[in-house]
Amino acid sequence: MEGAISSCLRRPLGLTIYRIIPEWGVFRRLPIGLAQRPKREKFYMAPQFELKITDSLNDIPATAWNALAGDDPFLRYEFLAAMHETGCASKETGWLPQFVTLWEGSVLRGAMPLYLKNHSYGEYVFDWTWANAYQRSGYAYYPKLLSAIPFSPVTGRRLMAENAAHRALLITAVLKLAKDRNAESGVSSFHCLFPPEQEALEMERAGMTLRQGIQFHWSNRANGGYESFDAFLKEMSHDKRKKIRQERSRVRVAGVHFQWLSGREVTNEHWRFFAGCYNKTYREHGSLPYLNLEFFARLGRSMPENVLLILALREGRPVAAALNLHSARVLYGRYWGAAEFVPGLHFETCYYQAIEYCIENGITLFEGGAQGEHKLARGFLPVRTWSAHWLAQPVFAAAVGRYLEGEAQDVDRYLNKLNGNSPFRKEFRE
Repeated sequence: MEGAISSCLRRPLGLTIYRIIPEWGVFRRLPIGLAQRPKREKFYMAPQFELKITDSLNDIPATAWNALAGDDPFLRYEFLAAMHETGCASKETGWLPQFVTLWEGSVLRGAMPLYLKNHSYGEYVFDWTWANAYQRSGYAYYPKLLSAIPFSPVTGRRLMAENAAHRALLITAVLKLAKDRNAESGVSSFHCLFPPEQEALEMERAGMTLRQGIQFHWSNRANGGYESFDAFLKEMSHDKRKKIRQERSRVRVAGVHFQWLSGREVTNEHWRFFAGCYNKTYREHGSLPYLNLEFFARLGRSMPENVLLILALREGRPVAAALNLHSARVLYGRYWGAAEFVPGLHFETCYYQAIEYCIENGITLFEGGAQGEHKLARGFLPVRTWSAHWLAQPVFAAAVGRYLEGEAQDVDRYLNKLNGNSPFRKEFRE
């Protein structure tokens, strides 16, 4: 298996040309000259379209990419470039970019973030048992193709295109790529993590198998948004409201206050403190951190309008910090850490301060990160998440499909149970 992985990661991508014959619905590979640049693959999808696969964002104009990304901070060119160029998500860490782009002449019509991976770390849709079963059956699970945002379990577009026809071309091309790489270098599968439901269903129609999960999101759901944090609390049950007020009171009594810093306001000293907290959190959980100080500081410089650092201070010195990214509509809680223990500090820094920020700034949704049933009691409601999967080995694919059918029923039951335990008073439940 190691030989197959090394060969696949070392092999130059080359420049491969495919043509799609619309009435046949198939691709055909064509030879190319040796003078072509060896870093990209190119497909001709139809007379007016050209599809290219590249291992470098430098091959894609930032303005064209960002026009497709919209205001999603995790899809922004600057975010992905920071991931790669600081070494956090790179060939050396097992994330080899294979970005797919769809062109109409010189106009970028579609794109998909795509990686060749030799492990399953940093994904948050867990397939370790699949990998083990694959290997016990005599097959190599790695390398695999993955469409996701590294280390970011946030729902967002993966088929970055304006219409269904362009999205269909992207899906067709990536599935073709997966099948070709399976034959050539042993790529076992293709996975797309945290797409919106509409894209997940489009992938299912293309032959992929869907998987469901659950996250907990806070919604600024009163008419026009809550007027205040107290207005939000008034919609909760008495016990939950009382508990939150007690948690917040303990932090205030400890003498902790907070600053909300945009990316432009975050200094190098702030970033060093935050990175130290982030690293400490990972060490305390027995894990190695995925990200580094250079990555965080670069986000502050390159996309400051999307960065919110919540800083907890006591007696004028920082004691904890939480990093959030946001668009105009959504706040995404990402990472946190504390230099010292204060009762209730985690919930205040990561959740209650973020909720207050959403209310004050008219943000309608707060995604607090992966998992976390404890969030339910603090006003976060369960939502369904999606992923889509294609596996080359037919017998194994069928077994996974049967497993996911049962898992989906479990997710439905769990959602019903969680919704039955809503922290909100009956008259405010949706």
